[in-house]
Amino acid sequence: MSELISIKQLSKSYKKKHVLKGIDISVSEGQILGLVGPNGAGKTTCLHALLGLTSFEGEIDILGCNPKGNRERMLNQVAYISDVAVLPKWMTGLQALDYVQGIHPKFNRQKAEGFLAKTNINPKDKIKALSKGMVTQLHLALILAIDAKVLVLDEPTLGLDALTRRQFYTHLLEDFYDETKCIVITTHQIEEIENILTDVAFIKEGELALVESVDAIRNRFKLLAVPNENLSQAAAYNPLYSNKMMGMTSMLFDGVHEQELAELGQISSPSLADIFVGVMTQETQL
Repeated sequence: MSELISIKQLSKSYKKKHVLKGIDISVSEGQILGLVGPNGAGKTTCLHALLGLTSFEGEIDILGCNPKGNRERMLNQVAYISDVAVLPKWMTGLQALDYVQGIHPKFNRQKAEGFLAKTNINPKDKIKALSKGMVTQLHLALILAIDAKVLVLDEPTLGLDALTRRQFYTHLLEDFYDETKCIVITTHQIEEIENILTDVAFIKEGELALVESVDAIRNRFKLLAVPNENLSQAAAYNPLYSNKMMGMTSMLFDGVHEQELAELGQISSPSLADIFVGVMTQETQL
């Protein structure tokens, strides 16, 4: 797989506050990377640096371009959706299509119109008359109709209802993604995207706490349901966290062999949300 994005020692400070501290990430063809962290962790700042929207220290290469010096050439192959779909409210959907067609050489109008045909949006309506979900769908139609190699999404479904969020990610996979492209998604709600991710990067207070493929992570971490009589034995393996509910205690373990845990309770594969909570709270609990 060809590497499409390379980030090395990315750092960013505002006066004396360090927002990013030595971030190293690479993303290759076919990967869908979730950049996951709590609010204020540095996710959006990382994306802004990637897109050349803010100054930074370190090295970024995206499709052979430096976002500082080759931003225009880079943006011909990179598409971006922010956490707020900002489109001029006085425009109609048709005018938005006309505008993007006029400025972007890789915009496929027929594809955008086909996408909109699947929605309840009347392209003749002004954007100010559309619901928030419809504006997001219009924005998605404009972006997915661009033949980009890299798609960057910053909390793209923030504030949308569950059905619209699901439709958003279904369209994303059906209408954009293939094995020659990559997607980077930031979110603090990993539950809604964990089924589409190939890789994750957990970020905490501007630093990466974990970067790995989803398959490797699920092999590395184990969730154990422990009966009361085995609690002390299980605790000796230093779980990342424990959660007691209905007379049973769940413990998350990192790198402990299944054979060692098998006699202490029932083993299962944790969700990425379970792992995220464990990694984010590990220092607090030690």
